[in-house]
Amino acid sequence: MNASNTQIQMRKGLLEFCILHIISRGEVYASDMIDELTAAKMIVVEGTLYPLLNRLKKSGLVSYQWKESETGPPRKYYTITEEGKDFLVTLDQTWEDLIQSIQFITSKR
Repeated sequence: MNASNTQIQMRKGLLEFCILHIISRGEVYASDMIDELTAAKMIVVEGTLYPLLNRLKKSGLVSYQWKESETGPPRKYYTITEEGKDFLVTLDQTWEDLIQSIQFITSKR
């Protein structure tokens, strides 16, 4: 069994949670999300982000607005919706519960 495959799957499972947190801080451009996710070693392939953003938009959790750019074509900036904020509160609680559960299991050596 390959540990790196499991590590990738673990990161993918948390990617939506991380993206919503990034967007919840304020209006953000996709390449800025990629930069932060890459720096945090949470994203392996850039192409993973765009389908996820589309899914979050279709679910009503994020929205976007086109804005003119001084350096090129217009850019799509993402913001979290009220429904997205509520969803993120639920995910935050789930994350805290998971941390406790994992610590409970892994502390028994």
